[in-house]
Amino acid sequence: MGRKTSIDGLPAEVRRYLEQALSDANFTGYKALEQVLREKGFVISRSAIHRYGQKMERRFQAIRASTEAARMLTEGAPDDQDARSEGIIALVQSELFHCISDLMDAGDGEMSKPERIELLSSAAKNIATLARASVNQKRFRLDVQAEIEAAAREKLVEEQKAKLSDLGASGAVPMEVLQKVIKAAYDL
Repeated sequence: MGRKTSIDGLPAEVRRYLEQALSDANFTGYKALEQVLREKGFVISRSAIHRYGQKMERRFQAIRASTEAARMLTEGAPDDQDARSEGIIALVQSELFHCISDLMDAGDGEMSKPERIELLSSAAKNIATLARASVNQKRFRLDVQAEIEAAAREKLVEEQKAKLSDLGASGAVPMEVLQKVIKAAYDL
């Protein structure tokens, strides 16, 4: 675990204020923020605010980039089977597995048992959530696939019935024979 920064020690409402101020100022004005925090009784250096702002800005950029990539992917390559979600879930599950393995291998000097238990508990909850999402995604895909197949079958049956009715109307096949065929084929 990394050491706590001076910003990590701020009360939650002050940290939220700082994050909002950084975002509003487009990650500039560190000296002014240092002064405002000092006036509120918090001594945080400009360089600490700058490091925190850079970290936030990188996260924002990553979110914007992934959002833009997802938008472009959705527009350019529709995913009716929802394979992307399935892949993402598998990727996250795999990463969580590796993290849990690393956590289990961590020595007692690196982390206390209560910290380890808390992290494992959190990971277990996240894995359960991912497993539910995966099951729900697969169930949804199967339901949609069944609906599509049922609609296609129904359309085919209607087309075949229409063709048989046309045969009866043309007189090519006697109507009573045609009715027996329709009944045998479609009214099982």
